[in-house]
Amino acid sequence: MMVKSELEKFGLHPDAVRLGEAEISRDLSAEEKHDLDARFRELGFELLDDRKTRLIESVKTCILESIHYSEEPLKITFSEYLSEKFNQDYSTLSKLFSEVQGMTIEQYVITQKIEKVKELLVYDELSLSEIALQLNYSSVSHLSKQFKKVTGLTPTHFKQVKEIKRIPLDKL
Repeated sequence: MMVKSELEKFGLHPDAVRLGEAEISRDLSAEEKHDLDARFRELGFELLDDRKTRLIESVKTCILESIHYSEEPLKITFSEYLSEKFNQDYSTLSKLFSEVQGMTIEQYVITQKIEKVKELLVYDELSLSEIALQLNYSSVSHLSKQFKKVTGLTPTHFKQVKEIKRIPLDKL
């Protein structure tokens, strides 16, 4: 809503605004881009106009939506899902993602999954088995090993130490 409101203040009426992107049907002048970029940076956003960067942001948004906002776990791997979604070979997407982000898609997915596990552990509504199932882990053991590798704690220990703060999604 904030992005849409700011665009409208600039006299721009976006065709669509979704998590991570806004579509505007006309080209912007260099001055408009500069002014928008300055305003969005004040608000903690970044204006992306590069095709590669937009693609990577779309990949990240797709991963975020799948892990954090989807009710159903994926029935296929992330590599298959992203290849189908973006109609591109996964190795091409992966190479571009690593080049732009400085980490692999797999590392990004793991980071997001671990943050979701932390969130679910803090809420304390699901068992570890249910969390593993919801996030499409092959087993509780796999989830626990990955969690410990990333956080240095077992899920059980993390649950006991509630004062450990989660990393906000926009800081990952």
